[in-house]
Amino acid sequence: MSSIRVNPYPMPDLLAALEQLQQQQTNATLELGTGSSINKPSDNPAGAAQLIKINNLSSQVDSFQLSIGSISGQFSTADSTLSSVVTVLQRAISLGVEGANGTLSDADRAAVAAEVTGIQSQLLSLANTSYQGQYIFAGTANTQPFIVDPTQGSGVRYVGNTGTNSVAIGNGYQLQVNLPGSQIFTGTGGNIFLAINDLITSLNSNTGIGAAVTELGNAFSYVTGQRVFYGNALNQTQSQQTYLSSETVSLSQQLNEIGAANIADVASQLANDQTAQTATLEAIGKTPQSSLFDYLK
Repeated sequence: MSSIRVNPYPMPDLLAALEQLQQQQTNATLELGTGSSINKPSDNPAGAAQLIKINNLSSQVDSFQLSIGSISGQFSTADSTLSSVVTVLQRAISLGVEGANGTLSDADRAAVAAEVTGIQSQLLSLANTSYQGQYIFAGTANTQPFIVDPTQGSGVRYVGNTGTNSVAIGNGYQLQVNLPGSQIFTGTGGNIFLAINDLITSLNSNTGIGAAVTELGNAFSYVTGQRVFYGNALNQTQSQQTYLSSETVSLSQQLNEIGAANIADVASQLANDQTAQTATLEAIGKTPQSSLFDYLK
């Protein structure tokens, strides 16, 4: 005949069960609060290692996106500035063609020269454009790149440098972010300041206007070609931004697959643990005191 053994001292088991239930509730509450099933390495060592790797990759992606954000504004400003340069050069060429008309009076030609002089000042201002306190056509120098200098044939002198900067916008992906102003505005065969100054001189003297217009046309073509750099840079940053955005989504999905808590299951388990804790406390309360005293001895 079998017999059922009754533990006369259940208190240690009850206390151990209570402690386990309390720990399970603490873990469940933490999972509900963080939304993650891995809140310390011991929860899932392999999963924790994967989460660290993915979070590091996410930090890199965030850093690249910040870099793109910081240079995109500079690219847009530079491209917009050069667009304005192209527009005013077109106007100067039109004025030069008008000034070459032999039927113009000296007064009319002087008026044309005055307008071209105004364009000259406008070009100088555009070449000294700054973005967030930095002159974008000064190379890597922190100074106004172009200054008026009557000793120069162009009437302008470049005081920036020929340095360039590059920014990492991806793993192994360095993007040059600027061209020095000397290359853009005063390159060989494309010195817009010399060309515009020569046109003003020709208009005032009524000699060689046609040649000056041709010279300005060459400078116009040259600076238009230089503008392509910023258009390409903008396209590259936009393409890379799209790629990085997709990477962010992919990494987020991986994080969820590895470490996301099942909120419904965790909430259900927490409710069950709370019920079990209540029952355990009731059992402890009904346990004879002698058994508890015996346990404490």
